[in-house]
Amino acid sequence: MKSEDTPFEGGPMDGRVLPVLVGMTGHPPKTYRIPVPDPDGGPPTVLVYRRVPRDARGGLRFARWKYEYAPEGAKGAGRKGSGRKWPWSKPDAEPDARPDRADPDATPGGKPDDAHG
Repeated sequence: MKSEDTPFEGGPMDGRVLPVLVGMTGHPPKTYRIPVPDPDGGPPTVLVYRRVPRDARGGLRFARWKYEYAPEGAKGAGRKGSGRKWPWSKPDAEPDARPDRADPDATPGGKPDDAHG
């Protein structure tokens, strides 16, 4: 696996550069989570960093990335998704409260079926 030295900005990791594994496309993950153990033996604190472009220069250069601290944690770091709606995505789960769909085995509209004669 290939890795790239990636700088971190903000939060406890400010100014550090860590080797981050890159995927098949050559990009590091969109979010980077660092578990920090609790000194008292409690659950670890998770630091969340979000991937952003390293410089704003245009042109035909390869994208270089850095991570910025996301103080809101996983809630604001894109865990829910990017908001894009792909044709093959499942819609958000909504309970169907229509009374005619309560029992899938019921005959619709009260009409007799073949079993009644």
